[in-house]
Amino acid sequence: MDRRHRFTLTAIYDLPFFKHSNWLAKNVLGNWEIAPIYTFESPEYATPQSSVDANQNGDSAGDRTIINTAGVDGTSSNVTALKNSAGATVAYLATNPNARYIKAQLGALTNGGRNTLATRRINNVDLTVVKRFNVTERVRFELFGQFLNAFNHPQFTPGLLNQVNSIATTGSGVLNFVTAGNKAFNNPEVTFNSNARVIQIAAKFVF
Repeated sequence: MDRRHRFTLTAIYDLPFFKHSNWLAKNVLGNWEIAPIYTFESPEYATPQSSVDANQNGDSAGDRTIINTAGVDGTSSNVTALKNSAGATVAYLATNPNARYIKAQLGALTNGGRNTLATRRINNVDLTVVKRFNVTERVRFELFGQFLNAFNHPQFTPGLLNQVNSIATTGSGVLNFVTAGNKAFNNPEVTFNSNARVIQIAAKFVF
């Protein structure tokens, strides 16, 4: 659940226009405030799985993968069993020998560690726009427009953009995401929500 680096930049800009104009101009054209929040987070890491009891210890959770250190990062491959003349499996051949994560089958020795697959980064902008209507010096009415993921940039991460959820291996959707050789492997677009833009409207009366 670790996202090692997080950078957040916030700003509040009280627009100076019409500050010293008459009451009508100040309240209709002026009294605007803009507050953006920019957030960048480094990837959360997942543990690629074979979803096969490769070491045959009876563990129903399945074992990790074989890592091809010369393979292309973020890619995986299934395998084909090679049999001898008696029909017994003697070896496995990777379908894509250039893949980083190779699915381990029965009897294979896995060397995959925990948390080796980087998921997507978070690169997000939230925006709040405030409009004030001053009735007197002490009484005012405020309207807020809040735009979460203001630019509607698809960000396929587990959970929401402002929290960290675990990448569990239970549930078919997420299990496919971490299972080597599966079409959904390292494909967050078919696994996680895109965190589409959310717009909220709020009001506040100050007296």
